[in-house]
Amino acid sequence: MSERRISTESIYDGVVVKLRRDKVVTERGVETYREIVAHSGGACVLAVKDGRVLLEKQFRYAYGKDIYELPAGKRDGDEPFELTAKRELEEETGLIPLNLKKITVMYPTPGYTDEVIGIFYADEFKEGVLHFDDTEDLTSEWVDLDTVYKMVEGGEIADAKTLVALLWYKSGIKI
Repeated sequence: MSERRISTESIYDGVVVKLRRDKVVTERGVETYREIVAHSGGACVLAVKDGRVLLEKQFRYAYGKDIYELPAGKRDGDEPFELTAKRELEEETGLIPLNLKKITVMYPTPGYTDEVIGIFYADEFKEGVLHFDDTEDLTSEWVDLDTVYKMVEGGEIADAKTLVALLWYKSGIKI
């Protein structure tokens, strides 16, 4: 199945996202519109050490509250996901992963955005340099796995990329 773009209209060209409206024709010949939020994507790291997971707590304006999530960030242009993961982990936590492994990529909201998030795992680190972006205000802490899964069950952790990574870890699937 596919759809063919007939035309495209740029609606908004922002720093983080771009919005466009595409006129498309479906395989059945129906003409319709698709509104697409274009995003460069990002990466996150499930950092595990001594039975604990590194979680961040950050205020997320769109939800109006603090969110627990894995260290993560936006890709710079089309940089490889692995480089984004390494850069963001060091910037936000001061840790450099020594054995970064790709778990998967995910499409967080395929109905209206082309965003892709690379999800990685690491359990060996060396000390790097903590350096937040000007707009970042977050805290990070190592939380034991039992508590993390209770936070998931209780709805305290609801971030999609974090849930995917934790589900992968709990499943025992090897990479």
